[in-house]
Amino acid sequence: MNADDTRLLRIAYDEAKAGFEEGGCPIGSVLARGGEVVAQGRNQRVQKGDPIAHGEMDALRKAGRQKTYRDTTLYTSLSPCMMCTGTIIQFGIPRVVIGENTNFGGNEEFLRSKGVEVIVADDPDCIALMQRFIDEKPELWAEDIAE
Repeated sequence: MNADDTRLLRIAYDEAKAGFEEGGCPIGSVLARGGEVVAQGRNQRVQKGDPIAHGEMDALRKAGRQKTYRDTTLYTSLSPCMMCTGTIIQFGIPRVVIGENTNFGGNEEFLRSKGVEVIVADDPDCIALMQRFIDEKPELWAEDIAE
């Protein structure tokens, strides 16, 4: 992790926190190019009633059409689910920085097997926020991960 990674992951965390404060799932994401934010977003499944409005998907939607993603990094406060993992691979995003995979993980090795550089930050703020959400809203968490 470099200084840009730390700064951009913090923006993803801030998005996650905003989502939590709105009553949603606290997962935030940033798409960046050359250390600059292209777009940022957060999980809005609850807020918008949209089952695929995950944090990564929200950031990518807000980024709009891109000629290429091969020079970008995706930052996410929580390890991406299989849907978001598939989107990362489909778009050819070469690098993903994950805030935490303590509360949810499992797709890191799959991403790596597809040539994606994966960095897990083990960020204590990301871990604590997600754990608080799971403790306070277990039914919403179970819905989010389709259990």
